[in-house]
Parts: sequence; C-alpha cells; structure tokens
Amino acid sequence: MISALWGYEADLIAEIESRLGPLTCFISNAGVPAHVRGDMLGLMPDSFDHVMSVNLRGAFFLAQEVARRMLATPSAHYRSLQFVTSVSASMASVERAEYCMSKAAASMMAQLFAARLAEAGIGVFELRPGIIETAMIAGAKDIYDARIAAGLVPAKRWGQPADLGQVAAALAEGQFAFSTGAIIPVDGGLSIERL
Repeated sequence: MISALWGYEADLIAEIESRLGPLTCFISNAGVPAHVRGDMLGLMPDSFDHVMSVNLRGAFFLAQEVARRMLATPSAHYRSLQFVTSVSASMASVERAEYCMSKAAASMMAQLFAARLAEAGIGVFELRPGIIETAMIAGAKDIYDARIAAGLVPAKRWGQPADLGQVAAALAEGQFAFSTGAIIPVDGGLSIERL
C-alpha cells in the first residue's frame, strides 16, 4: 500500500532505477473505494482519511519524488507522468463522496504537475476511466450490468483494463509529445453530456 511508503519514496525509486535504469514513465494508478457506500451525511472520518491518504497523499508524494529525479537526470528519451483518476473527478456520486473528492483533487494534482514540468519537456496526463471491469467494483457488477444495458455508457459495454492500458502505452511512447495537461476520458462515452 502506498501509504506505507511515506518517507521511503526515494528508496523505492532508487531501487527501481537500480534494476531498470532511469524512469521514463510514471503511472499513478492509486485507488481505493469508500469503505462503505452511503449517504455523504453519514461519512465517517476514518473512511475519508483512508481514501484521501491512498488516492491523493500517497500518489502526490510518490509522483513528487519521480518528478524530482526526472528533473535531476536529463534524458534523450521522452518522459511522462500519468495520473489515473476517474470520471468521478467531475461526476458527483453522493454515496461515494470521499472517492469523488479524492479524484477531483487528483485531477488538480495532474494539472499542477503538468504546469511545473512542461518546460522540461515532461508530459503529464490525466486518464479518466469510467466503469472498468475490475475487482474494485465487482460487488456492484449486477447494478452496473443493468445500467450499462439501459444506456448509461453509450458504448454499451464495460471498460476493460486493456482499454486504459492502450491509452497509457501511447502516451508513454511519446505519441502525443507536444501535449501536456490533457484530460483523456477512457469511459466509452459515459462522461459525454447528453439530453
């Protein structure tokens, strides 16, 4: 768990670089859901703190260490940071308030890193997945199956981890090297405003 790494980010990155060489791509995919879905008026501090510590605090300080190392080590290779947030960064869900707030803050985190690192040619992107078929939302599969079938997602299907991976790979390879700060929805059209 990332929260266990606080204070050890430099050691972790040094270990990775000793095995693989200097980092050229960092993908922050930190994400834990609310302990319990329910009315935000009943949200408890322990759930709020847990979600914020993983989805925001841990993600920020690990990305901060990566950015420092990238700036300290010039490279001929294209470099990028990618922050996987969620459609919940901009779509309110009152039964998952702490998750939505953490992802909205992570969205701003991506913008801040983009502004800070642009001059160094380090691209920063925010990927906003929608309903992706993972263990994190397996407990709500029947609910989402019905909602997807009813048209919630214009693409009429669950997103798959590979859908996100294909976007991340293209960004890591530098196929959008003059872009930075972009928010890329990976949601089958879920976030499109519709009547």
